[in-house]
Amino acid sequence: MRETASPQLNIDRARASTWVARAHAGLAAAGVPANVAPMQAYLKTTEPFFGVKAPARKAVLRSMADLPLKTYDQVHAVVAGLWALPEREARYLAIDLARKHRKAIVLDALPLYERMVREGAWWDLVDPIAVHLVGALWMAQPDAVTPVMDRWIEDSHLWIRRTALLAQLRHKGGTDTGRLFAWCAACAEERDFFVRKAIGWALREHGRTDPDAVWAFLDAQGDRLSGLSRREAARNLPPRR
Repeated sequence: MRETASPQLNIDRARASTWVARAHAGLAAAGVPANVAPMQAYLKTTEPFFGVKAPARKAVLRSMADLPLKTYDQVHAVVAGLWALPEREARYLAIDLARKHRKAIVLDALPLYERMVREGAWWDLVDPIAVHLVGALWMAQPDAVTPVMDRWIEDSHLWIRRTALLAQLRHKGGTDTGRLFAWCAACAEERDFFVRKAIGWALREHGRTDPDAVWAFLDAQGDRLSGLSRREAARNLPPRR
């Protein structure tokens, strides 16, 4: 017997489709062709752009206020729909929307965030997902998310590993320091620039909360840490006490 979609599911799909189409049209209308080549050059990509900078993109998001998203499913469907569009600004808008709807940053969204990291695979897309989506979810539900991060730090995909390293940037006093230091040590000898940079960035941010612990970690690791990681970690650290 053929299953039929529930009325609510049909509503969610219809609203998501309308939202994505309108937002896409808004981005197209706001596009500045002269911006495209510089944006591609800055990000070292040939992917398509409309040429929409952040203020104009945020204006498009504000213009959608008359079509509110009322359920988690609607938010996640729109985020996925925007992410599937070819232009990079649509992917930025997907992240903006997910960040705006903080109540929709729930465990059910984690597979979507993982897919976005794997497919985005560049710093301008991955880093806000790591810090503001995965990181926010980890802070809210540590018992559920910590085992996932334990898997991610060992993943063969470098952007998944970078996400695990950066996901605690906003955790401050709630940082799982045992994992932070263990993971930085485990990744210390990796050669990839983006992993080495993430180690330094994660340590530098934690240094705002506990500089003595970061200094102790740097001293203990010595030359195992790359110069890049050490420089990033030590930037803005107060002198040792």
